[in-house]
Order: sequence, then structure tokens, then C-alpha cells
Amino acid sequence: MKKIFTSILILVSVVSFSACNFTKFDGSRTGNESQLIMQYDVLNMTDSQKLKLAAGDILRFDVVSQSGSVDIQLQKGEEDPIYEGTDIPTSAFQVVIQDDGTYTVSVTGKKAKGSVSVIKEDAEDSTSGADEPVSEME
Repeated sequence: MKKIFTSILILVSVVSFSACNFTKFDGSRTGNESQLIMQYDVLNMTDSQKLKLAAGDILRFDVVSQSGSVDIQLQKGEEDPIYEGTDIPTSAFQVVIQDDGTYTVSVTGKKAKGSVSVIKEDAEDSTSGADEPVSEME
């Protein structure tokens, strides 16, 4: 009888501890030197992508926030961030790059579900919006 009780106790303990598994990411991600595209059912971590950008390039951000919260940061090297947003709602906006260099875009989710798209538009392809560093897209 003790063996059966001990076996059941061990089984219940194993099942309880395995239920505590914390999913960090469930979704898809594509990234390269000019874009970061993420779609996720679960995002509980920070993901970063290095982007090679030139002065005048425009980064277009599209955020869909279905639940939880998403923070985004954009910075060049160790400099102060040129964009930093916390608990970003569903929105679209752009950031105009002022200096050539390698930038890091970081996306942090907390119980987040949705998507984030950051896509570079080359300076020579841009025809409008280059006046303001950050602006809302319509």
C-alpha cells in the first residue's frame, strides 16, 4: 500500500511541476539587416535584430496587440535609444534614421499575443515623411 501511495504522490508531483512550464515564444519570426517580422500567440521574452541603416532611411513599425503588453526599443550601439515605447497598443508609426550605422531593434513581450513588423524603407525610395524623426502613419 505504501508503494502505491508513494507512486501516486510522485506521479502527481511530476505532473504538477511539468504544468509550471513557462512558454517564452510560440509563433514565427523572420529577421535580416532590413527587417524584423514577428507573429506570436505567446511572447514572454525579449528578441532583438540588428539592422543596417543609412541616414534618411525610414523604419516603418506595425504593431498588433491582441493581449498582454509589448515594448519596443531602437538604438544605435551603446547610444541612448532613438525610440522607446512601452505597452504599445495596436498602431503604425515610423522613425526616420538620422545617422548611418548598425541599429538594434528589441521587442519585449509580457503575456503578449499579436504581431510586430519593422521594415526599412531606403532613403532613396522614400518620398515623404522624412521631416520628422517619429510620426504616426495614417
